[in-house]
Amino acid sequence: MKINKIAIWIVLCAFLSVAHAQRHIPLTYLPPVPVSVQGTDQASLSLNGIWNFRTDHSATAAINVPGEWEMQGYHVAPGEKAIYDKEFTLPASWVDKRVVVRFDAVSSHAIVKVNDIMIGEHEGGFVAFHMDLTSAIRPGKNILTVEVRANTISDILGCVSQYAAHTVGGILRKVTIFALPQVYIADLNVNSTFDNQYKHAKLDLSTQIVNHTRSAQYAGLRYTLKDKDGKVVFEKNISEKSLKALESKQLDIRIAVDKPNHWTAETPYLYELTTELMNDRHMIQRNVQKVGFREIKVAGNQLLINGKPIKLKGVNRHSIHPLLGRASDPELDRKDAALFLAANLNYIRTSHYPPSEEFLQAADELGLYVESESALNWIQHHASPIWQHWDYQDPKFLPLMIQANRENVMTNKKHPSVILWSLGNESRWSKLWEEVNRTVKILDKSRPTSFHDQTWGGFNNAGSKADIANYHYPGINGPAITDTASRPTLFGEYAHLSTYNRRELLSDPGIRDLFNGPMLSFFDSIYVHKANLGGAVWSGIDDTFHLPDGRIVGYGPWGPLDGWRRTKPEYYGIKKAYSPIRVGSIKRTKDGIICTIQNRYDFRSLEDVKIVALVDGKEIQLTSTIKPHETGHILIPQTNNADTVEIIFTDPRGFEIEHELFTDKKPVKEVYAYKPLSLKEDSAFIYITQGDIDYSISKTYGVITRVRKNKELILTKGPSLAIIAANTEDGGKPNVAGETYQNNIYPLKHYPLYTLFAKNVSVENMKDSILVNLDLSYQQGEGKQQFIFTKDGLLKVRYEMEYLKSDIPVYQYGLMMELPLTFDELNWHREGPFSYYPQNHIGRNKGFAKLNTNNVYEAEAYGKPLAADWKDDANTLGSNDFRSTKANIISAELKQHTQSKVKVISNGRQASRSWKQDEHIQWLIADYTNNGSEPFYGSPHSNDRLTLRKGDKIKGSLLLKID
Repeated sequence: MKINKIAIWIVLCAFLSVAHAQRHIPLTYLPPVPVSVQGTDQASLSLNGIWNFRTDHSATAAINVPGEWEMQGYHVAPGEKAIYDKEFTLPASWVDKRVVVRFDAVSSHAIVKVNDIMIGEHEGGFVAFHMDLTSAIRPGKNILTVEVRANTISDILGCVSQYAAHTVGGILRKVTIFALPQVYIADLNVNSTFDNQYKHAKLDLSTQIVNHTRSAQYAGLRYTLKDKDGKVVFEKNISEKSLKALESKQLDIRIAVDKPNHWTAETPYLYELTTELMNDRHMIQRNVQKVGFREIKVAGNQLLINGKPIKLKGVNRHSIHPLLGRASDPELDRKDAALFLAANLNYIRTSHYPPSEEFLQAADELGLYVESESALNWIQHHASPIWQHWDYQDPKFLPLMIQANRENVMTNKKHPSVILWSLGNESRWSKLWEEVNRTVKILDKSRPTSFHDQTWGGFNNAGSKADIANYHYPGINGPAITDTASRPTLFGEYAHLSTYNRRELLSDPGIRDLFNGPMLSFFDSIYVHKANLGGAVWSGIDDTFHLPDGRIVGYGPWGPLDGWRRTKPEYYGIKKAYSPIRVGSIKRTKDGIICTIQNRYDFRSLEDVKIVALVDGKEIQLTSTIKPHETGHILIPQTNNADTVEIIFTDPRGFEIEHELFTDKKPVKEVYAYKPLSLKEDSAFIYITQGDIDYSISKTYGVITRVRKNKELILTKGPSLAIIAANTEDGGKPNVAGETYQNNIYPLKHYPLYTLFAKNVSVENMKDSILVNLDLSYQQGEGKQQFIFTKDGLLKVRYEMEYLKSDIPVYQYGLMMELPLTFDELNWHREGPFSYYPQNHIGRNKGFAKLNTNNVYEAEAYGKPLAADWKDDANTLGSNDFRSTKANIISAELKQHTQSKVKVISNGRQASRSWKQDEHIQWLIADYTNNGSEPFYGSPHSNDRLTLRKGDKIKGSLLLKID
């Protein structure tokens, strides 16, 4: 979609002028939606559902609210308004009440009308705002109209549409209409503090009351706090006070609470607070909200929750669904929170705009810390080209920057899960940001602020004064650098998942599994440095949009969850890295197995955790009293020298947090049947027979050209040396969001090195083996290869090569074979970084996979997931499970329906990779492999990358058995 730059410029100038003129607009409140109002049958109505939709150039049509218009097939040009209409019937009992509409998010500028009477306007998406409709409302039928423009100044300052690679326009979150009495609760601030022992608490309640009448009124308050079982903790009253006509008054009270249950991400205990507005001893308005007792402090370079230092274990989260775009869905919001919790996360950064109320409700209930970020992004950053023309220090931007942060606070302050206010993302600090920070601290003194820049180095480091320091994309040495920091240091983005090496990922999904081992070591480093507050992996969910016209746009597959919320291989690696349990050394004794256990919970003792051992399938309940941040031992009794023992830890909230498997089972040494050897030669070929297997080796090229078993074709080429280059031509393009995601993203083809000729071909017929030695000249260098055929049915292949061409970054090298398509079943046994894997994980230590190709020629299938499990998605190369690299193999085999199989016997240091190409199965046994060419990778994920240079030598081997 081409955007009219002149139209955008005109719109932006207009909105900047308005913003500059409105710099001194006073703060407004966001009235909470009541649960009941005196004299009404119901206090609120949802206006979600079907609305009428049109532009000045299109006919009226139906549209879903909440929803993006682009994701529903409607195009609105930049600067053009989209008009939403909704008819509703005013409840008869509301006639003498104030009538208010609340929009939880409209992107990005809204003018609100009722019955063609303008009520007000609002600039800024992803935050809630309200309008008082009372002056224009009438009994019975009413028409609510919202004129929406996208691509306005708030969209530009947040890079919202730029980031999503399409116009993010529309009513994105829920719409609620509600009644208020003429004297009503306009705002409520709740804050809890503890005594020095964090045993008893005080609850500070500040309630703003507005008298909207033209006469003096009396109003008081009654507060009731109940625990989760409904037991009353306290009832407190503020006596009725006089309010003058049109007066607003704040009523404050501090209430002592003995021994409240604490709210933390590990113990998310919620109380229910009922606030009743009283007039003449009658309730005229009742509000209900959840309250958590938790206190946040910055103490030196640590962040404390309820007096204890915490470690944030998180991901970044966009509001995203392939078919819904940025529009919110309550079920999806809760599902995300539950999936992240089950991955042992305790923290979500809401990149790069505030979250929905429904997501925060789930975080409150389930137990997640949230950093709520304002919708300000890349101000004076190269990723946003507009700052080549604008001055990031121009004070005309200040009102918009303050508004974005103020509305973030006003919308989300009631949620105990919110522990940080992020002022903005990857922007350059300035005097404007200092003023924004000061304003947020005035609005909410109970939470620290963060600002996502770079707290060290020369890039984007302009001296942020936020409470929390930030650094994006450190290497493995980053945690140690924080030791001398004066503030807690958060890695707001780190451990970026492979995304931009798009063709590599399409060809070999095993890159995703190779993320996991380094992830574990990375977080281990973060954990031991106390000033390192923690971090948020980039990112949480794939960011792709399946537009109705058939295009897929967006930054791409950077989440441990895909857009359909299926878990990807990295999900389990993150779960292991963030596990609050570390199982260390294992020792067998006469009494059983002694396990060293580290408790990485911040608050929870292991006495609350369910611990089960499975000893040869028999379940044994275990207990432990290891305290938070301490290490101890657990004895698994009655093992009786069991071959296999599992230990499983389950959080009190019901999800598995750690699962380890120990085995002393000794591998059975294979006994190979005797297979007689015979040798023949002619001028062109060497022919070797090994029992019922026959091999043909070209003397000209030094390669095996055919392997048969009982005349049935087994191998058509190889094993031959292959060097798989890193895919650098699209591995370094981070700004792909503006491109259609399907364009030019197709699987890579790989072939063995081209052999120019063989020389010094020699054959030795020995007592128990036949040796074939060859000197080979490749296009890329000179090498040697040796084939050893043994009488126990094995083929040993050794190679070495001197590389003689220009530098080349390498992804993999090893020996490659070509088999008929009938070899479409893969079995493997490997030693992965984890002892236990879920059975739907492509990296499981033992597994079976079918080829199962699918004629998908794009980066991802359009409109729906291909399979229930991500591992079973497939393209023309095969399923994710079949075509992914299996590292650290003990053995791997390809099998066909006739039961013939080719098996590689290894030592845990090689990798197997198989795929369909050119109507054959290609099989690489790699002596070297790495994590791919993702440009955002730093150490440890980029460790061991290899560039072959002229004169470098490589070597390796393979042990093969054909049955």
